[in-house]
Parts: sequence; C-alpha cells; structure tokens
Amino acid sequence: MVSQHTLDTLRHFAEEREWQQFHSPSNLAKSISIEAAELLELYQWSDEADRQEVADELADVLHYCIALARVMGFDLDEILLSKLEKTRLKYPVEHTRGRIAPIE
Repeated sequence: MVSQHTLDTLRHFAEEREWQQFHSPSNLAKSISIEAAELLELYQWSDEADRQEVADELADVLHYCIALARVMGFDLDEILLSKLEKTRLKYPVEHTRGRIAPIE
C-alpha cells in the first residue's frame, strides 16, 4: 500500500500551496475523472503507450483518489478490503474463474 511517508508528503504538498481549500469531494471526484481520461487518452489509438507517461497519469489519478479519501475520512485499506469482500460475494470463484467479471 501507500506508505505513511507518501501520504504525509502529498498532504504537505497541498498544504504548502494552500490548495486544500479547493479540495472539496466534488472537485476531487471531477479531477479523478479528468486524470483517468488523460490516462485513457494514451491508449486512444493503440494498445501501446509510453511507460513513463502512463506512470505519470496513473500517479495523478492516485493522488486525487488519496486526497478524496483523506477529505472523506476514509481509511484506504478498509474501503478497499471492504469492497473486495462485496465483490468476492457477488462473483464467487466457482462461477467466474477464467471469465471476465467487471470490477465494481
């Protein structure tokens, strides 16, 4: 998972710039979608994309996801594992092994 040092560094980055005033859940959710679209754009015409550009866009998506989790008071491990358990129940391995099942 993301280290506490990284989480603290991200928080400090926003605080130094006084950006937390702009970090409403709505703004952060919009930013996640925008950055995810930029990631997708790298694959628009090909299944190949520059590895560094993918890393940079993925980092932007993760940064906004982490910021939204912080603003909402979510524990990342808790919400990920909770959702995984719901998905495990919805898509039991005996019915989905080797088949495409969407991540929900």
